[in-house]
Amino acid sequence: MVVALLAVLAVSRGRQARANSQLADAKADARRVIERLGGQVYNLTGDDEPSRQALADASERFNAAGSQIEQASTPAQARLAKETALEGLYYVRAARSTMGMDLGPAVPELDGQRGAGKVTEDRSVDFDGRRIEASPDPSARTPNYYPGGRVAGRPVPAGWYSEPWWRTALVAGAWGVGSVLLFDALFTGMSGVGYDATAFESGYGDGYQAGLDAGNNGGDQNYDSGDQNYDRGDPGFADAGFADPRSDLGGSDFGDYGDFGGFDGFDGGGF
Repeated sequence: MVVALLAVLAVSRGRQARANSQLADAKADARRVIERLGGQVYNLTGDDEPSRQALADASERFNAAGSQIEQASTPAQARLAKETALEGLYYVRAARSTMGMDLGPAVPELDGQRGAGKVTEDRSVDFDGRRIEASPDPSARTPNYYPGGRVAGRPVPAGWYSEPWWRTALVAGAWGVGSVLLFDALFTGMSGVGYDATAFESGYGDGYQAGLDAGNNGGDQNYDSGDQNYDRGDPGFADAGFADPRSDLGGSDFGDYGDFGGFDGFDGGGF
């Protein structure tokens, strides 16, 4: 019995040591990306509305990633922090492109980015009493960038927009009832967009994505599990508070959107 107990203890300690090593490696990997993002956030200043807004969004991701990595207790949570920082680097690249600067080193593809596609032509639609525009290029009319990916289980193509129409779903974790109509109006027939309105409407939640990733990647490569959106519990954007560490970034209040009251058309709950 003593020998058996010692064997069990040895196996348990070995597993714990491996788990600790995996967590340490994942956190170190995430911190490298977070530090790279921080260097960009603190050293760049936008010279127009699109670049300022992109840098404000990059700052949000930097704060969120820092909060997430401090609270990470599993390799999956550390990888989430890395994914958040990588998204921030895409915002930095958008700002640098707008300012005519060298883009710097390539950034790894984000989860869901390829499937969501990208905006390939200018579109302008009237929706819920306001004008919403999408464009492959930044302008005074389209200062809000999104690098592409899935938000609350549904695709948002990479591109520049007149307003961050996806933000309600990003914060609340669910899309409003009008989002399908908006997606349909903006993207139907546009080449380069990975999903049509039907697929957008039937988009699955992030918990289902977790199951797919677990099956495809051995269960530990998921960045989209049900408790890991930017607004999701521990760790997440709620702890980060969307604070902007640089007073001169500008755009952090998203201009006229304030508390996003203008998004009432999306508040009909998830589907």
